[in-house]
Amino acid sequence: MAETVPDTASDNTPALKARLRADLTQAMKARDELTVSTLRLTISAIGNAEVAGVEQVELTDEQVIALLAAEVKKRNDTATIYDDNNRPDAAARERAEIGVLERYLPAALDDDALGAIVAEEVARAAADGATGGKAMGTVIKAVKARAGAAADGARIAAAVKAALA
Repeated sequence: MAETVPDTASDNTPALKARLRADLTQAMKARDELTVSTLRLTISAIGNAEVAGVEQVELTDEQVIALLAAEVKKRNDTATIYDDNNRPDAAARERAEIGVLERYLPAALDDDALGAIVAEEVARAAADGATGGKAMGTVIKAVKARAGAAADGARIAAAVKAALA
């Protein structure tokens, strides 16, 4: 009788989570303390997000990217607080962690590309009869859907506000 071997190639783990885990292993072998601690915290945050709520879920790559973006934002805010409280050493560590996390985020849209998306969505909203402040929510939602994680929500809101003004 032939022995069946479990198929490990059909692992349903999203690619980004697998990459984070693989990079953690590499960082541990290289004894890169900053990367190890940052990735451990990030993988822990992903695990916490997966078990939060009524039932456990497996986060998709898009959800992991959103979580990474939130972690970067938290670290930016923390670094600013450290700067305000005269703690440049702690602020520098937070910024170094941001550098580690940004390796896993998609490249940010430049201002021209974001402006082009905003202009198209403003024109689409105007064609539907929404102009000025009334169109703001509709346009922001549409731009966020098209830009995804490549543009920060504050940048999108500022670009839309400028375009509608």
